[in-house]
Amino acid sequence: MIYNISNEEIRHFNNNAPAEFPKYTSQLINLANQNAQGTRPNMVGQMSDLFPEYCNYTFEISIDNWSAWYQAKYPNALDAATDKIYSQIENLKSAINLIDRNMVREWVEDLVISKTYNGIYIQKAILAYLARHNNCNYRMSGPDEESMGIDGYVGDTAYSIKPDSYKTKSGLSEQISVKMIYYTKTKTGLTIDVE
Repeated sequence: MIYNISNEEIRHFNNNAPAEFPKYTSQLINLANQNAQGTRPNMVGQMSDLFPEYCNYTFEISIDNWSAWYQAKYPNALDAATDKIYSQIENLKSAINLIDRNMVREWVEDLVISKTYNGIYIQKAILAYLARHNNCNYRMSGPDEESMGIDGYVGDTAYSIKPDSYKTKSGLSEQISVKMIYYTKTKTGLTIDVE
């Protein structure tokens, strides 16, 4: 039998009332914390290790006892995390005053047009990069070549360009008889693996 216990029920069974925050404030604090990294283990400890340690320490498990135990073990952690996150909140306050409708429009256009184009139309960038690296020309394939799995040429060499995840896809019926380029998106750009 499968049961589902809601977060509200968990709080009820643990006698722990949730904190209440005004609309949007929790989202902003969470965003600030993502940037500030105020609740990372190096700041506040590794909770998945600390709570079992606390449970082994006492038979009287309660929210109050957990709070006291934690704060005795990490006396400055909550204030240090708070200071780090609050500093980022101040940065967000300054930044939000810079935002007007035109900036939002520019941001939306950058996301929808530019980032989509650059994120999806990777083949051209890869071919151009390889052509520059090999000091030769490149061209995108035409419809007939595309039907054979060719995405483009660097010099006279035909290439098919696929994401790295393509290697692990089983059951692909596609047979590509040209050189392959596999790419992986990274935080800073692309990593490409050229046959």
